[in-house]
Formats: sequence, structure tokens, C-alpha cells
Amino acid sequence: MGDPCGIGPEIILKALKSSYSNSLNEFLVIGSYYAMSTVNQNLSINMPVKKINQFDDFDPNETTMIQILDPENIDAEYIQPGVLSKEAGKACMEWVEIAAHLCLENKIQGMATAPVNKEAASLAGYVQIGHMELLQSITNSPEVATMLISKNLRVVHLTTHKPVQIACDFVTKENIYNMIKLTNTNFINWGFDNPRIGVAALNPHGSDGGLLGREENEEISPAIIQARQENINVEGPIPADIIFNQAIDNRFDAVICMYHDQGHIPVKVYGFEESITVNLGLPLIRTSVDHGTAFDIAWKGIADNTSMVEAIKLAQNLISGSNLGN
Repeated sequence: MGDPCGIGPEIILKALKSSYSNSLNEFLVIGSYYAMSTVNQNLSINMPVKKINQFDDFDPNETTMIQILDPENIDAEYIQPGVLSKEAGKACMEWVEIAAHLCLENKIQGMATAPVNKEAASLAGYVQIGHMELLQSITNSPEVATMLISKNLRVVHLTTHKPVQIACDFVTKENIYNMIKLTNTNFINWGFDNPRIGVAALNPHGSDGGLLGREENEEISPAIIQARQENINVEGPIPADIIFNQAIDNRFDAVICMYHDQGHIPVKVYGFEESITVNLGLPLIRTSVDHGTAFDIAWKGIADNTSMVEAIKLAQNLISGSNLGN
């Protein structure tokens, strides 16, 4: 569900109503029944909802009601729309843990997540304040990455939730080579015969031959050369003000960018409402909306559910063995 004080309950209800009202037995919501039922009633979404206390109570033949697995780990008094709450932060991260273990036990086939609030998770004592970081810890996955998708633009991030100054320290030959390999492997697993990967430069103009930075010559280019020697179809480093247009024009199946905003900005400008994320390197399928908890509009009936619908569709495609739309 994500943070119950945000727009998660609303966009889940709207997404299931708009696109999946005849196949509700395919879905299990993990979160607060109180939040879901209250939003459902207050916003007149009018979807039938049913509370279950454990996974074994899930009815696979129940096609008419949304089943909500509620571990009752948060009291209703701490669920206030738009209010930052460490109790909500703790509860929503525990829901992620439950979903992860159900995936690892093959009881569910994948997860599509509504947004958590990183500040609330931090207040609750979590060091891993995002979905990916928590899932990496749970699964002991050595190499993970976040990929943003909007239409045919797919952007893999070398780093995500790190200050820019620290993120630049991660631009090393080893890290970039490993990210190229991880991207290539995942795309092959998703049905791409020969993934075309572009690697963005870190510095303006790709450093202009070293005049504007050293990373392109010393770190990025050597990683690309090493990957090419292993027959990986990769190009770069390409200036960041060019490469994303090239990907939109179908030159690349994926772009590897160097830090959070370098990749997030073009994706969200290109198609904010439908943009979604998927994690690479985890032993489970996890997709997500590509927006935050939006406390300022929580429970007001104006949240757009497009990204939630797209995240669910992508999870279904990956579960069924379809690729990313190539």
C-alpha cells in the first residue's frame, strides 16, 4: 500500500476499479484495511473490500472483492491524511517485508508498490529508507539497480538515493562495468535478444576530451571497452543532453545514467503520469509507481492512478514472461 497517510490507498483503489474489477482474485493488497475502507467510502470509489488476517485466508476464487491482508501493525489514530508519521513509516516498511517474503516463498508472483515516505521510514529507524534498499537487504542481493520507464524510454541508474557529491565517487570502472552486465543480463531475461545499451557521460559535453572532467576517460570508457570485449552491445559515454533523445528515437533499449536526477528528469519530462520503476538484480519481481506519497493531495480524490495501473501491467508482463514492450 505504501504510506497509508499518502495517496497509496486512493491510487490502488482507483487502479483496481478502472482496469481489474473483473479479476480481483489476482490481487492481494498488503496494508491497512482502515485506510483502504475509509478512502473507499469518503471518496465514493465504491469498491468492495474484504479484510484478511493472514495469507492463508486469501480466497483465490473471490473475484468481486479486494482482499486486504492487514497485519494490524498500526492503530487508526496514526493514520491521518497528509501527516508525516513514524508509526506509518514503520508499518509501510513492514508491509514491504511481508510482500518480499511472500514472493520468496512463491506464494505471490510479484509486487507492485505504492510510494513510501523516506522521511517517515527514517523516523521509524530504518536505514534502508527506500523499497529497493530494503529488498536488497532482505534478499542479500549483491547488485541491484532502479530502472525508470516511460513509454519506450528506459533508464537504469548507477546510483539513486545518494547526495550528488557522493554519487560522483561511485562513477568507477568497476561499478559501471557491473551495471552494464546487470542491465544486459536482465534485458536478455526479459526477452531482448541483443540489448542495445547506451551509457551517459557524467560531465558536460562528455568532458570535451578531458577538459571538463576525468571520469569519461578514466572510468566510463574503460568499463565500456571491457563490456564490448564480452560481446555486450554498448555505446558511450554519450553526453547526457543527447543520449535520452537518442533512446526515445529507438537507438537504445536502455540508457545507464550516472546519478538520480540525470535519469529521473528526462523520464518525468517525457511522460510523468505513466512513468514507473522496476528493480534489476532482485530474485523477485518488483515494480512501482514513479512518484511520491503526495501528502498535499492525500485522500482528496484528485490523485492520478495512471502510474499505478502501468506498474501493475508491467509486473503482470514480467510474471507472464513478456518483455518490456520491445
